[in-house]
Amino acid sequence: MKKLSYVDHSEEWLSEFSFYIPIKVRFSETDMFGHMNNTAPFIYFEEARIEFLKSVGMFGDVSSKAESVPVVGDLQCDFHQQIYFDDQLRLYVKVESMGRTSYDVHYLAKNQHDHVCLTGRGRIVHINPQTGKPVEITQEIKEQLTTV
Repeated sequence: MKKLSYVDHSEEWLSEFSFYIPIKVRFSETDMFGHMNNTAPFIYFEEARIEFLKSVGMFGDVSSKAESVPVVGDLQCDFHQQIYFDDQLRLYVKVESMGRTSYDVHYLAKNQHDHVCLTGRGRIVHINPQTGKPVEITQEIKEQLTTV
């Protein structure tokens, strides 16, 4: 795996992932060259992130009545190997670090041959849905996020 600015020790980093969802690359996600279009990973990241948050009980109330909701502050993807129609991916998600109002989420996609195809990271910010301003993440939420 190539050196990434958000990864210090790649072997240790890889071993820390446990939560994942399976993804089958659909034909509609490929381009005229036969490989996955460069927009698809961001959809995969969203799907995996939502399932991860649901697994820790955090994606229940996203209405305007909620005290805080998680939103994406930034998101990046690094491509390591081409991905093709019908490839079977395992899209891993983990919380890498916690801040006062946000946390860094890391992503890892491996194909059916266990090769790293994609990596990524994103900053999730908790905001008040009425004001749009960042709010402090409660200790309870921090504990939920770090139990996986």
